[in-house]
Amino acid sequence: MHKKRVVITGMGVIAPEAESLPLYDEILRSGRSLIRHVDELEAFGFEAQNGAIADPLIDPKNELLRLFEIDLTSDFIKLAVKAAYNAWQDAGLPIPDPDSEEVDYDTGVMIGGVISGIEQLVSKVVPLLEKKRPKRLGSMIVQNTMPSGASAYISSIFALGNQAMSLNSACSTGVDSVNWGYHSVASGWAKRMVVGASDAYNPYSWAGFEGMRVLNRNSNDAPEKASRPMSESAKGFVPGSGAGVLILEDLDLARARGARIYAEILGGFSNCGALRGKGSMTFPNREGVIRALKTSFELCNIKPEEIDYINGHLSGTMADPFEVQNWFDAMQLKGRKFPYINSTKSILGHSLGAAGALEIVATILQLYNGYVHASLNTEDLHPAIEKLIGRDAVPLERVDFPEMRIAAKANFGFGDVNSAIVLRKFEE
Repeated sequence: MHKKRVVITGMGVIAPEAESLPLYDEILRSGRSLIRHVDELEAFGFEAQNGAIADPLIDPKNELLRLFEIDLTSDFIKLAVKAAYNAWQDAGLPIPDPDSEEVDYDTGVMIGGVISGIEQLVSKVVPLLEKKRPKRLGSMIVQNTMPSGASAYISSIFALGNQAMSLNSACSTGVDSVNWGYHSVASGWAKRMVVGASDAYNPYSWAGFEGMRVLNRNSNDAPEKASRPMSESAKGFVPGSGAGVLILEDLDLARARGARIYAEILGGFSNCGALRGKGSMTFPNREGVIRALKTSFELCNIKPEEIDYINGHLSGTMADPFEVQNWFDAMQLKGRKFPYINSTKSILGHSLGAAGALEIVATILQLYNGYVHASLNTEDLHPAIEKLIGRDAVPLERVDFPEMRIAAKANFGFGDVNSAIVLRKFEE
């Protein structure tokens, strides 16, 4: 079957201090950290007290509210809906009449997330059950805690009648959601897909990572220094929150309506290392990672030396040198210059299930606008990384790169899961 070309025509982000693409792009260009000290974490007794928190509140004056007959209470859903609304507008698509019965059966939704509605469980379900008053929960508690709630609301707002699904594959969720949308459009299942991921701040969900001792506890007095991917002094990741949503379209459809095209998706691949070969629930099977990367290159019909830039998973843990080694071995450049590689988590922190979606948007902005953002806090680049790929491959300051043509993105998550995607600057 002939595969259709799939392009990105709209993007929306809800990131800390950034709810528009121009502002997000400016933050990436300037290399400004969005990580702040979180007083609530300190009050709860966290040793790691930094985070990057996106605002889920919807302005009462926002046109978005008139599209709802009921109030949203889930932060996970609100972040996703806000990002999807921004992406839809960015793509130049019309907002359907809420009173119309028409349905767009050619457009679908795939919004993922790792932890949804936990604030509802903690603030409403638990207290009422302890008082033996479950009937007081009302009729909205399920729809505001179910993982597919974001996709359901977004399909309702934009009258989308194709698939409306949710996906959860830990930190690979964002890339997997975009890959799923890509395959849906490329195969002809849909002509357009709204894809991405969301994850909201909540101390109750972040507490698990505090308990695992995987968060950086050493920079409470200097939050902007806390996220240190690829650094020798990295001491753990910094949690974050937000949402990223993209509009994917069949190229013919995008051309027909005169849409602006940010980039083309060449393809991608996901797999699982099955917790074998030294892989575990929290550490990847090296063979699985390399297979995922190599297979993505092969499916996209590109050679590793064609890749100009890599946006890594790179979260600021002891796994970073191993990740770079896996990229190096998968690409087998054999003396050729390694492409630029950076970590958007050095700016945004690690927004868990939303990380891949926010980082794909960051990758596309860099590809579209021709630059590579600084990988913050790599003054003391890990010696193993520097020896392998060289200092120049990891930009400490922004690099203007207008000739960039192909970018690769990957995320790896708990459960030994691996996901990769390849993007190309749009060419006729």
